[in-house]
Amino acid sequence: MDQVQRRATKLITGNVFKNLSYANRLKRLKLTTLEKRRLREGLIETFKIITGREKVDKHEFFEISNNTHNLSGHQYKISVKGNG
Repeated sequence: MDQVQRRATKLITGNVFKNLSYANRLKRLKLTTLEKRRLREGLIETFKIITGREKVDKHEFFEISNNTHNLSGHQYKISVKGNG
């Protein structure tokens, strides 16, 4: 999938981007990599599940610790359920 974005950034009119590296094409176009966008989406979805904004049982996916001391600015300490 990332290959599609790599190729698409080379096809922009004017051939200005054709000889630039992929990282430089992304910078010039003010885009992020698909990997970073997927990570961001995952973090947003996790936040929604934990805070009850999604109609999903958070305990099905996450283990939530009752030990809330020593957390920086929030009350949630979570770990992925079943991976360990």
